[in-house]
Amino acid sequence: MAIPAALADHLSLPLVCAPMFLVSGSALVKATCQQGVIGTFPALNLRTSEAFEEQLIDINQALTTAREQQPDARIAPYGVNLIVHGTNPRLQADLALCVKHKVPLVITSLGAVKEVVDAVHSYGGLVFHDVTNRRHAQKAAEAGVDGIIAVAGGAGGHAGTQNPFSLIGEIRQFFQGTLLLAGALSRGDDILAAQSMGADLAYMGTRFINTQESLADAAYKTMVIDSGAADIIHTPAVSGIPASFMRQSLEQAGYDMERLNNPGDINYGEKLKPVDDEAKAWKTVWSAGHGVANIADSPSAGALCARLKQEYRTAHQQLLDSSQAFVG
Repeated sequence: MAIPAALADHLSLPLVCAPMFLVSGSALVKATCQQGVIGTFPALNLRTSEAFEEQLIDINQALTTAREQQPDARIAPYGVNLIVHGTNPRLQADLALCVKHKVPLVITSLGAVKEVVDAVHSYGGLVFHDVTNRRHAQKAAEAGVDGIIAVAGGAGGHAGTQNPFSLIGEIRQFFQGTLLLAGALSRGDDILAAQSMGADLAYMGTRFINTQESLADAAYKTMVIDSGAADIIHTPAVSGIPASFMRQSLEQAGYDMERLNNPGDINYGEKLKPVDDEAKAWKTVWSAGHGVANIADSPSAGALCARLKQEYRTAHQQLLDSSQAFVG
């Protein structure tokens, strides 16, 4: 496995709780990290760089205290998602704060830039980059990232459409660093399956929408439970980049369901406007992946992580038992 020791030595499950816009907050990050699962959040979930820095300080202090109080526990590092796109006016300021506070893991999206990678590497941090196809994965590898997140078909948020078997196989042809798989993972069995396909870590978002610590409101969580895979619409119309949303929320927001293939505008500066002025995208149009098909409750993050660990162990044993006849 190609998991850096800075991560592997502190994990109790090969899992990253993915950063979700307007869903992942400090409570979810701290809860997952204390379960040995990497917790992450988007910098743009905070309306200003000052608020972003306050959250970094809070998370760093909380995890330091937890490690002091539980020296034998596996408490995972945390990560921050940075949008590396020309329309994000906060990139340089937020990157500087990541360097200042030595964020252990930086997840970059919409641009693999060597200067960003070098800045994070300057203090010993790691950079993972999310991609949906081979071409973007090659660019990320050329930029020197430590890990590539293969966002396959069925993922929530900004997602691709490629089959995970194909995508993982293509990337492994030229990249030997840490490889993560995203796309409809919601059970411990899925984490083991991702590893068996060649991924080092699983990248799970939608399942964590329905945790008590998530910032999603009650109606959002109810819709996740009520939805099936057939309710997930993959469209560029909301944010200009193909992303997955629940059909019901698109209808409620007034989207013309016949015109969802028409692209919107990509502008991350718009996301920084006051909420009252913000476009409907992501605030009232709710993202989720095909994993909704296997979500029926809203446990605490701790209870969910414990369940995933047990499912992972059970699946591993079942796989060993069932494979004996073929590998003996």
